[in-house]
Amino acid sequence: MEKRHRVFIAINLPEDIKKSLVNYQNKIREMFTLSQDEGLGEWAKWTKKDNLHITVEFLGGLTDVEIADVCKSVGEVAKNHNSFSINLNKILYGPPQKNPPRMIWAEGERADELVELKKDLQEFLLEVVRFRPDVKGFSPHITLARIKEWEFKKIEPEERPEIDEDIDLVFTVESIEVMESELKRGGPAYTILESHQLK
Repeated sequence: MEKRHRVFIAINLPEDIKKSLVNYQNKIREMFTLSQDEGLGEWAKWTKKDNLHITVEFLGGLTDVEIADVCKSVGEVAKNHNSFSINLNKILYGPPQKNPPRMIWAEGERADELVELKKDLQEFLLEVVRFRPDVKGFSPHITLARIKEWEFKKIEPEERPEIDEDIDLVFTVESIEVMESELKRGGPAYTILESHQLK
């Protein structure tokens, strides 16, 4: 049986933005440490600094041939889009209205250029691979932590720190990447398969 790779299209972050987000991760960790009992286990799995990114589209398990087609399609789309800015403006529990929450993430303002880029990617990619396109209104977000529901529920609701912080981190998106995710014992390892510059 042909090997399949977990593939997604991503926007990777500049080093200074990643460092700022790690500072917020540490701050949130501290808030929880101050509010919890000694015996409580680790309630979240934190995203490593090098893994912080924005997923534009998750494609799932692809063969080598499909990956080659995806890389070609992403290259075609990238040529038609200018670089643009993303403004990360909030850190909060996510997804919204989910209780208990599943993640803590940094959210960005909805950028028209990103919405158009995603739409074009979906159109091109659906011609070469089968995947379930994300059709919900798309706002960029970066997962800072995945919450372990069982441990999180052990924290009394009134002792759970409120996470709703305004931030102001702006960066320019100059490229989009075709990425592979390999699930390893220490968490997922991400590899850039191909990077495509925007105009």
